[in-house]
Amino acid sequence: METKMIGNKIAEARKKLNISQAQLAEQLFISAQAVGKWERGESMPDIVTLNRLAAILGVDLNYFSESFHAGETGTVTGDSSHETSSDEPEKKLSWDMSRGNWVDADFSGLKNLHEKFSGSNMQRCMFISSDLSGLLLKGNHVVGCDFSGSDFSNSNIKNSYLNNDKLKDCSLQEAEFSGSHVNGCDFSGADFTGVKMKSCDFSKNTLTDAVWNRTSFMGTQLTDITFEGAIEDCYFENCAFKKVTFQNSTITNTFFKNRSLKRIRFVDCQVDQITYAFLKNGKADVSGITLLTT
Repeated sequence: METKMIGNKIAEARKKLNISQAQLAEQLFISAQAVGKWERGESMPDIVTLNRLAAILGVDLNYFSESFHAGETGTVTGDSSHETSSDEPEKKLSWDMSRGNWVDADFSGLKNLHEKFSGSNMQRCMFISSDLSGLLLKGNHVVGCDFSGSDFSNSNIKNSYLNNDKLKDCSLQEAEFSGSHVNGCDFSGADFTGVKMKSCDFSKNTLTDAVWNRTSFMGTQLTDITFEGAIEDCYFENCAFKKVTFQNSTITNTFFKNRSLKRIRFVDCQVDQITYAFLKNGKADVSGITLLTT
């Protein structure tokens, strides 16, 4: 009964927006057949997908079922006690923002999240100069948010969607992205030292003055982006390249392993001998490259 009711709710809200099942599916990065099954009551989305649906359809989670209570759209809890013994260390606040629906909120300066931010929908929120180091983002949908100047070092961003977000001057050192879609974001001045990106879609992002050192891309779709500046000890393995440009770059000790690198464009680049060998082996167009002298 509940599955059928939720399906009817989804169909009703979708039709009010005058969008097709295929158009809704595209925004959710799923198949149109999956949306059809929901609306027929044959299956139902999980809580993370319901959060995304609510944002796309412009409704609150309560719209789908009375079993969803307001408390499920995000809680903030404190672990600290007003009465602490002088012999006990002071406990830090722990903000539990998992499974939240956060819209147009200013959380600048936020800290102490760690593993308590998964399964959330965030739209147009501000997290400027926040300490998000060691954070686990799993199954999140983050759209139009501003994380400028924040610390994401050692974070794990898994199966999440980052769209049109600002991550200018962020520290991403040793962070790991896996199974995530990162599109249209501004990473100007961001530090990608030690970042690992596995099985991701990394497209149409601004990378001006970004730092590339020990950065690895594995099985990742790279589309419509430009790498500039020093690129050192980096790693590109089994990636799909489309409209990718290396411009005014010095590329050293960088590994490329692909059947074909023909879709990469090099403009006024310098590379060392080992990097040049990898590029030639991948049939890259090296006309825009000069060899560094030892």
